[in-house]
Amino acid sequence: MRALIQRVSRATVRVDGEHVGQCSQGLLVLLGVAPQDDEAAASWLAKKLAGLRIFPDEQGRMNLSLQDIGGSALVVSQFTLYGDCSKGRRPSFVKSAPPELAEPLYERFCELLAEQGPAVERGVFGAMMQVELSNEGPVTLMIETP
Repeated sequence: MRALIQRVSRATVRVDGEHVGQCSQGLLVLLGVAPQDDEAAASWLAKKLAGLRIFPDEQGRMNLSLQDIGGSALVVSQFTLYGDCSKGRRPSFVKSAPPELAEPLYERFCELLAEQGPAVERGVFGAMMQVELSNEGPVTLMIETP
């Protein structure tokens, strides 16, 4: 699994102009699933994100986690995180999991992250979405399961 995470003061996602998810202070998580991923990968990543110390403490240092600040998360499926642009001009997505594998793992990841404490909202798997965010810092990190 790959997660592109952004520390945000707010993030929202819309589908066909309809608001479907949002978060306030916390993380926007763009989540990609690979064919070899499983529930163990989803669990590892959920624990990692919930405890990742990327929020500022009183001195402005990145010492606090999503759990520490009582933050929330907006998780959006993003198969293009596994896009390969090394050849030609059109990305290849053969390293992305097919929807029948990716969707249940995306849903399970969201459940596992919520079990760690933060409120979790979601985009709509497979939909064309419009994502708006206010990146704080800016802080943007790519995390991949081992």
